[in-house]
Parts: sequence; C-alpha cells; structure tokens
Amino acid sequence: MGQSASKQFAKEVLKSHNEYRKQHQVPPLKLSNKLSKEAKRYADSLASTRVLKHSPESSRGSCGENLAWASYDQPGKEVADRWYSEIKNYNYNCPGFSSGTGHFTAMVWKSSRELGVGKATATDGSTFVVARYSPAGNIVNQGQFEENVLPPRK
Repeated sequence: MGQSASKQFAKEVLKSHNEYRKQHQVPPLKLSNKLSKEAKRYADSLASTRVLKHSPESSRGSCGENLAWASYDQPGKEVADRWYSEIKNYNYNCPGFSSGTGHFTAMVWKSSRELGVGKATATDGSTFVVARYSPAGNIVNQGQFEENVLPPRK
C-alpha cells in the first residue's frame, strides 16, 4: 500500500473514531505519526505470518491496541464500524472489561488522546489493521470504566 493510500486510510479510521467519540462526549483523538509507524510495522508483521494476535505489551509500551483482519481490502470506516458495533454488548449498569466489548471501549476511552493506524496486505490478499491508542484504555482499576466509557448522547 502506497504512502498516500496509507495516510488516507489512517485519516478515514481517525474520522470514524472521532465521530463515535463525539457521541460519547469525549475529546477527539489526534493522529500520531510515531504510533502509526509502530502500528504499520506490526501490521506488516501480522501480514507476513497471517496470524492475528496482539503484540506483546513489552513491545508497545503504554499503548492500547485494536486489531482487525479481513479476507479483502477493508475500508477504514468499515473497520471502525465493526469495532464500534460491540457497543451492543456493553452494559453501562455493570461497567468493565469483557472480550466482547474491548474494541469498542478502547475507541471511546475518554483519557486516550492519540491514535496510530497501520494496515498491511498479506500474500493471499487479506488485510491486517492495527490501531494503537495512547494513553491506553481498558484499564481495569476500580472506577476507570465508569470514568472513561460514557454512554452515547441520545
């Protein structure tokens, strides 16, 4: 994927994130070149192995991470929409982390400020997307979900 296509994809993912974040009354994310380079490097690594797994925390520092895979070239909005669709499984009356809502909560985490996005295509044409969030969300300390995952405005 060329440099300009990569930048365009990242902007699309960012725009979708910020539209969703606005519904939850949290500040918009800014695109980080540093995080995007790291996300792209990891997306390349995933594409080379064709195995979707989170990077070791030691390699991503204090960043959160969302991953996506598809057998085709996925548009940025579609990736973000798929992650956000987990909102249907989130229970605001019993806030906290669950594997079925972690992509959604990372996207709308109030205290996250920066986003990095990388996408890579495997030899079979499938695509791997990595999003990195700084500071990381999904912190399971007491009160963190109540403070950072706000219900959408009706």
